[in-house]
Amino acid sequence: MLPLTLSLSLSFLILANADPVHIPLTVRDVDSGSSDAVNAEHWNSVAEGLQLKYGIGNSNSRRMGRRASTADIPMTNQQTDASYFGTVNVGTPSQPFNVILDTGSSDLWLASSACSLCDSETPLYDLSKSSSAQNTNRPVSITYGSGQVRGTTVTDNVSIGPFSVSSQTLLAVNVVSSGLLDGTVSGILGLGFNTISSTRSTPLWQTLANNGDFSSPDMSFWMTRLRGTTNRQTEAPGGVMTLGGTNSTLFTGDVEFLPAVGQPSFWLLEMKTLTVNGKNVPISTGNNAVSAIDTGTTLIGGPGTDVKAFWAAVPGSNVVSDMPGFFSYPCSTDLNVGMSYGGKSWSINPKDMNIGRLSVGSSSCVGGIFDLSRGTNIASGGEGTPGWVVGATFLKNVYSVFRATNPPQIGFAQLSDAAGGSGMIPSSSSATELNPTATFAPSSSRRGSSSTIGAPGNTPSGSGNGSGSGSGSNGAVRSGRTVSSAPAAFAGAVVLLAGFVGGLGGF
Repeated sequence: MLPLTLSLSLSFLILANADPVHIPLTVRDVDSGSSDAVNAEHWNSVAEGLQLKYGIGNSNSRRMGRRASTADIPMTNQQTDASYFGTVNVGTPSQPFNVILDTGSSDLWLASSACSLCDSETPLYDLSKSSSAQNTNRPVSITYGSGQVRGTTVTDNVSIGPFSVSSQTLLAVNVVSSGLLDGTVSGILGLGFNTISSTRSTPLWQTLANNGDFSSPDMSFWMTRLRGTTNRQTEAPGGVMTLGGTNSTLFTGDVEFLPAVGQPSFWLLEMKTLTVNGKNVPISTGNNAVSAIDTGTTLIGGPGTDVKAFWAAVPGSNVVSDMPGFFSYPCSTDLNVGMSYGGKSWSINPKDMNIGRLSVGSSSCVGGIFDLSRGTNIASGGEGTPGWVVGATFLKNVYSVFRATNPPQIGFAQLSDAAGGSGMIPSSSSATELNPTATFAPSSSRRGSSSTIGAPGNTPSGSGNGSGSGSGSNGAVRSGRTVSSAPAAFAGAVVLLAGFVGGLGGF
């Protein structure tokens, strides 16, 4: 398997003095039902997908209406914190689609009306109903741990909240393996950098940033928690994604910003410390400490040595024989976990560390940190490959900000009481206020700043009319998705879904 290529040449633009945009999220329940036992088949599939995602183991912008400065776009929490999605509108006239909001990938793809194997519940993108759609007929295939998607690249008008991009490249998928999409989700919106784009296009957010639509180069997230509660809905209010700034009603104190490591690709930080119940866990340095901060992923995956050291510090923990890479621990034990990336140590709620009982009536529960290498001879943390993938298990506990300055930065802040404090859906009337259908009005609660944004407008090397084989000509492994031109064999890989969608790589 070839290494992940992270090289990138950036050009930075001075932003116009616009105002930010807020975007609320929604969760899906993977362990719903009368039993609280863990769904081993699901989590095994999810683990394999995430491993593959990261290569481990194998336009012109225009505004709709007035220049909107702030938009709270609702997110939906799907399958009890498994994934978080928002809505984009595509085409002329526009067609709304729910997509996983994924900082661990950089492409927009949608199941299309040509998809014969798609679930009847999946809303499908119909090119023939859009006067602005242009089929560029470049085939791209993406393989997952439990299946694949295949389609052709298209350009069409795409909007999210008050922002719109004309001729945005997306993948219209006509082949989707069974179980890869769930419920009302139609695809994925990648929020990473263009260097890991399998369609060799500039991501929607970068196009908007390049054109000065953002007053501040920020994408910010508040993600709700359903795990550990009686509110086991398939889809529930999931929080808020904010484009172009932060929403000060959702956090308290200052945002602690840390510079991202490496060249812009994934959103990467270096893990400095890991603790469990007051004990310091010895962890690796260098490549193995590099962590992808991934809103599209459910759990936390790490290098085998570090994960074993973590569970060795938990009395009564054991390897789960039929779930490679996973560990169990006594359900009576609360795991108080802390993570630091060079500044504060951020706590993880014990509820997020418990993904379910080993079996019905068992006194052992399965933990939310697993071995990303999963016992294979290919370890995480190789050159250019994240050693850790840090998903919602951590991100539900903080207000997170992805800032595309030069160099990029990732920030964390303590959740406000209005946001539930620990990521819970507020029980007060503020829950309605913080989960609007769509709110675009600027207010004093929105924070924006004028700064340069690291959002390169040039497509990666090798873009053009060539077939989809990832960024660059060497088919470098970038995640668990294999991208290829038809009819050639799969070559290279691409980051796609970070959130759970069957086996789509969400952890």
